[in-house]
Amino acid sequence: MSEVQTMTVAEEESEIRLDRWFKRHFPTVGHGLLEKWLRAGNVRVDGKRAKSNQRLEAGQAIRVPPLPADEAPVREAKPVVVDEKIARMLRDAVLYMDDDVIALNKPPGLAVQGGTGMADKHLDAWLDALCFGAGRPKLVHRLDKDTSGVLLLGRTANAASKLAAAFKSRSARKCYWALVAGVPRYPQGRIDAPLAKLPGKAGEKMAVDKEEGKHAVTYYRVVDSTLKRAAWLEMEPRTGRTHQLRAHCLLLGTPIMGDGKYGGQDALIEGTGVSRKLHLHARAVRLPHPRTGKMLEVAAPLPPHIKASFDFFGFTESRSGPPFVSFDED
Repeated sequence: MSEVQTMTVAEEESEIRLDRWFKRHFPTVGHGLLEKWLRAGNVRVDGKRAKSNQRLEAGQAIRVPPLPADEAPVREAKPVVVDEKIARMLRDAVLYMDDDVIALNKPPGLAVQGGTGMADKHLDAWLDALCFGAGRPKLVHRLDKDTSGVLLLGRTANAASKLAAAFKSRSARKCYWALVAGVPRYPQGRIDAPLAKLPGKAGEKMAVDKEEGKHAVTYYRVVDSTLKRAAWLEMEPRTGRTHQLRAHCLLLGTPIMGDGKYGGQDALIEGTGVSRKLHLHARAVRLPHPRTGKMLEVAAPLPPHIKASFDFFGFTESRSGPPFVSFDED
């Protein structure tokens, strides 16, 4: 048996689930054993009891109980051999690269990190394909599996730490585009509605909860709309809660198209050219460059299914103007 140890959550691990953190650092510790430890209070986060699906924050201290002799800690997982077709897809998705940063246009359907039943079919397992002669890049923030758009990676430990700190401190700004079912009552506004995870078997689903919810703020404007049937929203989240934009769009009465999890049938618009996939795209990111401090802004083109829906509704991308301008006065 090993001794009790305390480990600190790294910057690049911010927002990762506790069970996934354990899988990364102690891959031989099965989910059943982890749950047993959690029920007994043997695993704690900042001295408090925790749950396996708890999201971690950089700097938090995790108490790890003594490990059985045959379950010694393994800090580095065995490298995954990346299929050449997948490697080529990831390299083709690079929007920007320098010695410190890689920006990808993440395709919809690609999970950023692993989960139940996903094995090694996620970006975090395939990052060796993006070394480009240097070290393995590191994740610094996340996008939902079905959300497309700009995703940043740090090419060095120092760059990853500074990028992650920018996202945590909100000095990084994120612009999203979404197609929603229906048209919001007001063409522009600020949504300030705290969010909490729904209890029970709802899965990872968020809802407005004024008593227990975490502070969540989103600015939005309607760029274009058509016959009250659909609208194109430009949104800037000022906080980074799980599924924040999906829950806030539902609060507006206009669920994001293809978001059956939150909008049900109301999010599915029938019609040629309208995909049933999620219509949420991380259009642009702006933040200080980790080495020079100068502002770095990267924008991502729309994925094919959202572009086809734009064409179907007659929306023209040039109507949006430069990212972030709409909310600079706020």
